[in-house]
Amino acid sequence: MGPGPSNAAPEVLEALGRPLLGHLDPLFLKILDEIAEKLRIIFRTNNRMTFAVSGTGSAGMEAALVNVLEPGDEAIVAVNGVFGGRMRDVAGRAGAKVVSVESEWGRIIEPDDVARALDEHPDAKAFALVHAETSTGVAQPIDAIAQLVKAHGVLFVLDTVTSLGGMPVDVDGWGVDVCYSGTQKCLSVPPGLAPITFSERALDVVRSRRTPVQSWYLDVGLLEGYWGSDRVYHHTAPISMLTALHAGLGVVLDEGLEKSFARHAANAALLAEGLVTRGFSYVAPEGFRLPMLHCVRLPDGVEDASARASLLNDRGIEVGSGLGPFKGTCWRIGLMGHTSRQENVARLLEAIDAL
Repeated sequence: MGPGPSNAAPEVLEALGRPLLGHLDPLFLKILDEIAEKLRIIFRTNNRMTFAVSGTGSAGMEAALVNVLEPGDEAIVAVNGVFGGRMRDVAGRAGAKVVSVESEWGRIIEPDDVARALDEHPDAKAFALVHAETSTGVAQPIDAIAQLVKAHGVLFVLDTVTSLGGMPVDVDGWGVDVCYSGTQKCLSVPPGLAPITFSERALDVVRSRRTPVQSWYLDVGLLEGYWGSDRVYHHTAPISMLTALHAGLGVVLDEGLEKSFARHAANAALLAEGLVTRGFSYVAPEGFRLPMLHCVRLPDGVEDASARASLLNDRGIEVGSGLGPFKGTCWRIGLMGHTSRQENVARLLEAIDAL
């Protein structure tokens, strides 16, 4: 019950144990096609280039940014936690001139601040934002910011590593050009793949680059050859992980997205009530809290390291410590994917009472 990975679904664990197929086996290529189609449904997009990067969510972040940014490009990056800061770092390493829009950790990025940055930097090529900030538990509203980005004609890059599958993500509706995620959160698949989708506008930007993509491995132009109809060899795909992702996406879609969102929200409310009653307080303000990741301040008398060790050693329950300014004073509790169940909420609250 930490900030990731979540527990894998039984169907996923079964898929991981299946015999290997070749990465160009017709049966496996059919699995790739079905993964892409299932991801389009979950991302809510019609983007042709929707696939899974061979690497964790951070590889998805790198793939998103190094493909659309070149040395000298101007990029605006929103930072209100660890992962916004990581996006800023990756954009800078790609050679971009980075402008930060910052908010205090635990607070949302304000649309007025985004509007100001867009007005002050009319040559900006891309705007990057985290939807679900895993370090603080903040759920970032997207609609108003999406309208601003669209009005300025800037590429919109969105991190949905923690949110995809557990709360609404609407790539086409929001006008997102590159959106990436990870498998280990609400998709209930082990870490190792990064679902990602590129709009045609983003692909046009990649094709018109002045310089090659910084990373050969993450170059979407090369990956398009394998995930597209040509099936050109690029790298040996992680067969078992992709088979597991195929199963995990099937679990999400069999439940139904709206039912998944409702389950995450209901269990979040149940946990929040129990935590607040026991003296915990939320970092994120009410109305801007993630249903799948609860960042809470510890009550008086609860010591971070020893209490987490007791939960793990005595009860077999893992929760995460705080990051950055919240280290040692907060917990990050995951209720994502297969882990988001009433019985897990009850087990955790019972274990806290026994501390």
